[in-house]
Amino acid sequence: MGGSVDDQAIKRDRLLKIIADQGAQRLLLTSQPALGWYLEGARVHVSLAAPPIVAVRVSAEGDEVILTGNESERLRAEELPAGIAVRELDWAVAPGGVDPGPGTLVEDQVADQLRAARAPLLPGELGRFRELGRDAARLMTEVLSASTPDASERALAASLTGRIAEAGAEPLVALIGGATRSSYRHPLPTDEPVGRRFLAVICARRHGLVINVSRWVRFGPATDAERSADERILAVEAEFLAATVPGATLGDAFRAGCAGYAEHGFAADEWTRHHQGGIAGYNGRDPRGVVGATDRIVADQAFAWNPTAPGCKVEDTLLRTDQGFEVLTTDPDWPTTDVAGLPRPAVLPL
Repeated sequence: MGGSVDDQAIKRDRLLKIIADQGAQRLLLTSQPALGWYLEGARVHVSLAAPPIVAVRVSAEGDEVILTGNESERLRAEELPAGIAVRELDWAVAPGGVDPGPGTLVEDQVADQLRAARAPLLPGELGRFRELGRDAARLMTEVLSASTPDASERALAASLTGRIAEAGAEPLVALIGGATRSSYRHPLPTDEPVGRRFLAVICARRHGLVINVSRWVRFGPATDAERSADERILAVEAEFLAATVPGATLGDAFRAGCAGYAEHGFAADEWTRHHQGGIAGYNGRDPRGVVGATDRIVADQAFAWNPTAPGCKVEDTLLRTDQGFEVLTTDPDWPTTDVAGLPRPAVLPL
């Protein structure tokens, strides 16, 4: 695929610095996030459930893509950056399992440094992420606006994942939680009808980048309890966002957001019942926020916090800039409400 020459040069310089700082000669990239990032969004998989089908060895002498011969023609023609050196293996040899050799770093040795290298998104990446966010939000609006109370969770999931695939993305997660299953934090779709109120969640990957978005739909008026919970969970999210500032750590933002549950009328330990999201990019979360997370927040970094309590949740993918937040998963036809000066998704009434 086509990428930015300038972006690729910056990424290579970041990796060469990691190699030099560790006193090594080379670095072997083998994971989906690292390869998707370094190869400018190349699709480095066949099965979504299997390891990548390529590896990349980075050194001061140059980059080398390691792959099996049966994958070479397609990858060279459709995925890999032009001019990159390729080493072919027998089809029975897994590229990620090659002997790294002396003086070669493997990803586990520099996992923190690799995440930091991916954190500030570059111009080409920002353009691709914005497009994916708009596409995912638009498809959610189009599919969910046409739903009915008797539609099954599986039927809606099929419609959403089909549209995501048509947009050239890979649906990594598709959740639909209807009225009878709204207490589940990860409602894998069933044959149950969605009923009067339901949650839809999509995580989609394109060009290596993963977008995360959740939306609620209801048929008929909301109850007072529903309106209250929806408003308060947005207030909790605002606490996460207010603490997500360049220079702070991921753990700082996580701690401040979790404290928001009690401040806004939820159980003080509600945050312990589900993960709260974290940094977004080339992984579903890269990484999740946890107590004591030391990853440093920087400008031009993406986040997808997802505070949740029984029957309520909010999740968008947002870009943190020097000036504030830009919502990437936005669609003008989805209703929003202003929270701390930022448009946040409302429940869609049908």
